[in-house]
Amino acid sequence: MTAPRFDELIHPGTRLSIVALLASADWAEFAFLRDQLDLSDSALSKQLSTLEEAGYVIIERPVREHRRRVRARLTEVGRSAFQGHVAALQQIVGSSEMERITA
Repeated sequence: MTAPRFDELIHPGTRLSIVALLASADWAEFAFLRDQLDLSDSALSKQLSTLEEAGYVIIERPVREHRRRVRARLTEVGRSAFQGHVAALQQIVGSSEMERITA
């Protein structure tokens, strides 16, 4: 079980959505992430760069069919941070549910 750890870097909605999508895949193509999250290329690129700088994401730019493709995946550090963040959010939600029930 992962220890709850709130992560300020992952918490903003766009980054949380990116990391959640990457957590369910080995690799995800840039276009897939962009389309699923309804982001512009520049917005997604900026968020991926932030996650890459933190060591949470690896970005590859392989050339296939004479075109450069961009794809991303979570690192083990990123996966651990995401799991800890989800656990922290569940803990917060669980404690507020308990307060409501006992009130």
